[in-house]
Amino acid sequence: MPHPERQRRLLYGRRKGPKLRGRQAELLDTLLPLLALKIEKNKNPREYFSTPVSEVWLEVGFGAGEHLHALAMAHPEVGLIGAEPFINGVAKLLSRIDSHTSSLSPAGGEGILGRIRLHAGDARDIIDALPDGSLGKVMILFPDPWPKTRHRKRRFIQSEMLDALARVMKPGAELRFATDDPGYLVWALERMIAHPQFQWTAKRAGDWRQRPADWPQTRYEAKAIRGQPSYFSFVRV
Repeated sequence: MPHPERQRRLLYGRRKGPKLRGRQAELLDTLLPLLALKIEKNKNPREYFSTPVSEVWLEVGFGAGEHLHALAMAHPEVGLIGAEPFINGVAKLLSRIDSHTSSLSPAGGEGILGRIRLHAGDARDIIDALPDGSLGKVMILFPDPWPKTRHRKRRFIQSEMLDALARVMKPGAELRFATDDPGYLVWALERMIAHPQFQWTAKRAGDWRQRPADWPQTRYEAKAIRGQPSYFSFVRV
């Protein structure tokens, strides 16, 4: 009998929101093609970047992109892959990148453009194609909690997904998860703690109740829509 969490693969949620402003729509036609991840099966993810990188991190559902952009600025040695199916969020990140690169010298602008790759779709497309042990960090920040019982199969954190992440993460790689939804917190922790290939790094309550200093704040997090955010760090063992 199939595992109850191994459901038919679907991508849930909105793909489009309010009409984009002129410049945002333009960037979808001009900048996104330059940054779009051209997924290839078993390709070393470092080869996706035009700038040499020492390791690759993946952000699942980057929202408006402020977190991903901040990481790119703080870690010039890292290649960042972001997946976000909501096209308005993709457009906001493109605007952020465009504003930043326009203020730099050509060499500086090329640097950050060479270290960011975007997938305007399901993160599972990327994970399925990656070779074993190829990611140094995975971030899943404030995913949709799908609070209704009948919708829980839509949650990104599932036992099967943790199996897939364990495959593509190298030993010692970090899995970061954040939520402001108490129900999703319990759901995710139950599965992550039970998984034999992930170990929770928290030593005290403050380790998960307070945002780490190297964890850039997201716009959604600042609103704390559902409750006090919680921050979890697991290591691939």
